[in-house]
This record gives sequence, structure tokens and C-alpha cells, in this order.
Amino acid sequence: MRPFLLVFCFAFSLCVANAQIEPSRYGFRVVNVYPHNMSSFTQGLVFHEGFLYEGTGKRGVSKLSKVSLEDAREIMSKPLGRRYFGEGIQIVGEKIYQLTWQSHMVFVYDKNDFAQLGTHYNPTEGWGLAFDGEHLILSDGSARLQFLNPEDFSPVRSVEVTLQGSPVNNLNELEYINGEVWANVWQTDFIVRIDPATGAINSLVDLTGLSDRTELGSNEAVLNGIAWDAESERLFVTGKHWAHLFEIELVAL
Repeated sequence: MRPFLLVFCFAFSLCVANAQIEPSRYGFRVVNVYPHNMSSFTQGLVFHEGFLYEGTGKRGVSKLSKVSLEDAREIMSKPLGRRYFGEGIQIVGEKIYQLTWQSHMVFVYDKNDFAQLGTHYNPTEGWGLAFDGEHLILSDGSARLQFLNPEDFSPVRSVEVTLQGSPVNNLNELEYINGEVWANVWQTDFIVRIDPATGAINSLVDLTGLSDRTELGSNEAVLNGIAWDAESERLFVTGKHWAHLFEIELVAL
């Protein structure tokens, strides 16, 4: 097993005696740097029609926001009730879905004015949310990804996410990119790229050092937030309480 993979495996107690196919490995190159509201405890991030949509956490300050990419100006926002800890978000058609952490509540909003359209019940914790064009994909802090019907939030199927056969927990913010599920691994500098059919991790993206390029607003300021501009094929990443959002390109290692 190569040194890079050993570091990742030791961090998550994932070393296995008989390693399966080793995943591809990537570093990064920063293409552009944009301001980011350092007070935002980023839980969900989506790029849509030229704007960023961001869901933030912490009870009493959780909200959904539409934000200008260039200057981080907040164009529209919707606060959550003080009892709720906001989590991942996703846009499906004209609707925005927003998870809550442990309240089992999923809020559904009109994309255009953030008017609340309804709610759904989520029996698990809510962490990250993505959309593959047919199903919502939910992470709950475990190694499992759930695929859900967006109309009623009913479960369709689930997969266990594994690295060389061993489960990877703490899957957090999600993004669906070119047929793969990308996931932040909470409290690490890694993004994992997952085959949604099998749950197998096919690539590791190591963003070590990226947090050194921005100001951090708390001791919880870990990497979290992936957004994909499908039209221009731009990849954006940020973190909780980070002062910047980065457009990056991957570099094979």
C-alpha cells in the first residue's frame, strides 16, 4: 500500500490486510479565490444559475442563503427556527431541500423566493444532500448513502461507502459530479469520490494545505462544502467558518 493511502487509512482505521484495487489520488491547484462569509458554518453548498446557495448550521443562526459568487453578498436568506441545526441542501427543479441535523425535519422551499412549500420526515440524522437527476442522495454521518424519492422523501435504496472493502464513516457534504458522488469526510482534508452503484471509493482528493490559504473563524473551521458548475465545469470548495471559497482544479498524484 502506498504512503499516501496509508495516511488516509490510518486516519480512519481502514487498513486492510489484503488491499483491493487502490483508488486514484489527486491533489489540487487553486484557480480562483473568492470571499466567503466567515460567520457561515457551511453545511450545504450548491452552484446554480450563476449563484451560490448555502445552508448553514448551529442552532439559532442556521439559515438558507442565495449568495453572489464574486463578492459573497447575500441576495436572499431564510432563517431556520432557533431549535433547528441546519445541514445539507439541494436544488431539484424549482424546489430547495434543506436537512436538519437531529430534528428529523426536512424543509422544502420555493427556489425563487424561499417561501416554505412543505416538510418531510427524515428518520436518520441529516448531514449532506445531493441529487443524481432522479433521486436525492443523503448522508447521515455513517458510511451509508441513502437514495430517496424527492416527491415524498421515501427510501429507494442505500449503499455502504467503502475504501478497499472497509467502510468510511463521517461522510458529510455531498455533490453529484459526472456520475459520481463526491463527499467531504468530516474533520479531514479529504474528499472521496464514490461510485453510486456500488459505494466503492474510486478516488481520493487530498486538499491538505488549502485551509492555510484562508483565515479560519473558529476551532471548528474544517473543510466542508463542494459545489459544481456543470455548465463551465468549475469546482468550488470551502469550509465551515472559512474566509474564502476556492475554485480548484485536480492534479493527479
